[in-house]
Amino acid sequence: MKKYLLFALTLCQFSCNDGDLQIETVDFDSIDTVQFCETVVISSENLLFKINGDEALIMELPSNLLKNEATTTEIVSEVPSATRITYRIFSDNVSADYFCDAVPALTPTVIEEIAAQDGQIFITTVAGEGDTFVHTIRLSGISFVAENGSRITNLSINEFGTVTTSL
Repeated sequence: MKKYLLFALTLCQFSCNDGDLQIETVDFDSIDTVQFCETVVISSENLLFKINGDEALIMELPSNLLKNEATTTEIVSEVPSATRITYRIFSDNVSADYFCDAVPALTPTVIEEIAAQDGQIFITTVAGEGDTFVHTIRLSGISFVAENGSRITNLSINEFGTVTTSL
């Protein structure tokens, strides 16, 4: 009987483990406000971001992706080749000043930064009041893969939000 117990204990010593499997939830659908540093301009690259406490979802749109005209079909942009999306986790709550100040603050610090490896964004534009245009941005198939190869699978970021441009 002692042999079987010793064998079972030895087997437990060499059994497989799941490593440091860490399941994360990326939820930005509950955050309605899309933030940016200056006025969104169609002729230049735009940095848009959503903040959820100590997390941020950052989107870098290439110039001329947004159009000051109503669209009948969605404009599609591939991630990461045309549009870049990054998910950051900070050491503390972050504010828009972190992204907009000429010299970034020393705190909070970035704990983890994960760039999207795949996906698409869809943009629909409608005429707003006066000379404005409202752009609705949706995300599809966004895939984040951390440096250790783990994939963040529990994503709730389908609706990025809306931004307004003017003539």
